[in-house]
Amino acid sequence: MKEIAADNLAQVDLIVDAIYQGGRKGNAGDDPLPRLMRVDSQGGFRYRGKVKAKLEMLVLRTSMDDPDWPDALDADTGIFTYYGDNKEPGRDLHDTGRDGNLILKTIFEDSRSGQAGREAVPPVFLFAKTGTYRDVRFLGLAVPGASDLDASEELVAIWRNVKNERFQNYRSRFTVLDAAVISRKWIDSIIAGQPDHSHAPPAWLRWRKTGKRTPLIAARTLEYRNRSEQLPSDKEGQAMMEAIRVHFKGRPHAFEHCAAALARLMVPDIAALDVTRPSRDGGRDAVGQLRVGSGPSGILVDFALEAKCYTPPTAVGVKDMSRLISRLRHRQFGVLVTTSCVDLQAYKEIKEDLHPILVIAAADIVELLRRNGHGSAQAVSRWLVEEFPLDV
Repeated sequence: MKEIAADNLAQVDLIVDAIYQGGRKGNAGDDPLPRLMRVDSQGGFRYRGKVKAKLEMLVLRTSMDDPDWPDALDADTGIFTYYGDNKEPGRDLHDTGRDGNLILKTIFEDSRSGQAGREAVPPVFLFAKTGTYRDVRFLGLAVPGASDLDASEELVAIWRNVKNERFQNYRSRFTVLDAAVISRKWIDSIIAGQPDHSHAPPAWLRWRKTGKRTPLIAARTLEYRNRSEQLPSDKEGQAMMEAIRVHFKGRPHAFEHCAAALARLMVPDIAALDVTRPSRDGGRDAVGQLRVGSGPSGILVDFALEAKCYTPPTAVGVKDMSRLISRLRHRQFGVLVTTSCVDLQAYKEIKEDLHPILVIAAADIVELLRRNGHGSAQAVSRWLVEEFPLDV
């Protein structure tokens, strides 16, 4: 990745995936964003202008490592998921210290209010920490919403429960625009209070005028994941997976019900999913139907699910995968759910032979559970006891 030294921050363009270095003194003054974007050095929401008047610029910074509020960038679609700043109980949804949730509410409402509303939406710049001092990586220029989402899905107030106290926070969806380089001249003009949009990226100008979003889509070059990429890298994630393995130890059929629930979290459009009886499964742990489309025009596509409650280093191998593939009927696809990972050789074969298999490995399970409010081993254990009791 391209790295920009701290001394040059005030003069450089913004380049997607470039790293902008901060200081090396080990204090808040190391933050590169004040010099790079002329915003303050605190919080996830940083801006120029006034929240209740006119915002000139919005900078969203994410750590990408909050297990309870998992911000995420889907490079395949260009969709960025960002959570608001009401992350603890005791306050109203919009009563936050930096007005982050009020900002989200305002810009999403404006984005749905025609051209005049879109012109009131400030440029949104996305940055993620790198883990090295306070350096940040530029993720891109974004606009509220996504073309493949209903308006009701773009900004959603979700409930969370912490120590039996319930509260709400926003989950927002942005589209990262197809703009590889952001001109320093445009940024400086915004900072000066005299925005010169002639230097703005065409994709941003097109959205302001027409509402059409042109996402930055990065097709995958890596067709299969190695073991480490399929397993959680952090200790809490590993503890979450161990809680699942302990809960279903010696009860493989019970895990099949959990695997079915995880598949529904991964693929919300599943219309039906039934766990088969152990003695009559025909080699499939569950069978289901995926709904494609909606209403009278919708169709149902059959699929089969295989569940493997394995403990690393044990992995799903070629034999396990061949078993699932052989059970797939014409025009069916398969779903494999494992608490471990898929062996590299087996993964290569399903990708190179174009077998329609969706792999939900341990790292995917951790991400799914965190996204749905189960961000710790204790929370996962509670979920397991509630949903899959030991006496069933």
